[in-house]
Amino acid sequence: MSRVKCCCGGKVIVIRYRAARGRVGWRLEVATYDVKALEERIVYADNHLLAVNKPGGVLTQASGRDEINLEDWAREWVRVEKNKPGAAFLHAVHRLDRPVSGVVLFARTSKALSRLNESMRLQQSGKLYVARVERVPDKPSGELVDFLVHDHHIARIKDDSYPEAKRAVLRYRQAALCGEGALLEVELITGRYHQIRVQLSGMGCPIIGDARYGATEAFNAIGLHHQKLTLEHPVLKESLEIEAPVPVEGCWS
Repeated sequence: MSRVKCCCGGKVIVIRYRAARGRVGWRLEVATYDVKALEERIVYADNHLLAVNKPGGVLTQASGRDEINLEDWAREWVRVEKNKPGAAFLHAVHRLDRPVSGVVLFARTSKALSRLNESMRLQQSGKLYVARVERVPDKPSGELVDFLVHDHHIARIKDDSYPEAKRAVLRYRQAALCGEGALLEVELITGRYHQIRVQLSGMGCPIIGDARYGATEAFNAIGLHHQKLTLEHPVLKESLEIEAPVPVEGCWS
């Protein structure tokens, strides 16, 4: 199966085709890369950076399948709105899990990408999340330190002596009560695979909608939102604080 893309009315049209026994089969698919809808989700933009409030249920980057992803969506916005011919440079500096919403930062130049990658590696940025959990934590605030392993699309808490186990640290604070559960502010200290999801579940407070980690129901968009990213601008060397409003629909309503 091959495919070509073209732009029509602000949307990407993907035409797939396969040759078989002298024939060419065609299937037309219109991907919903609506640049105006993307523009409503932009929370920061300049010549070097672009930050978007990712909706829960959408991939951050392409997975190898023909699925909607935020990086291609944002790249199409740059190409159309900034009149960039061909493929515009845009690369995610970090990723959010598919069911998680909130701030995703993109680099618009290779220089910005290189500097931001180094900043992330040195843990020089701050990430604040909001989590809606099914149960009120035993302590209103605290620090969680666990050792995690990545095991076939799931994170597991193990003993620190377990092979390949990586130290994971976060701090949380109860911000409000929500029904039988609570709203937590979570400061991510390390950035492990599914870290917040597995650590909150491990203390008996699974995130609403996150059935993979013990929630009673499953939702495409779970109650975890990356609300604030703080960092130094890679080019201007100014302090940046980028915020994305918490959703009001779905498990947040």
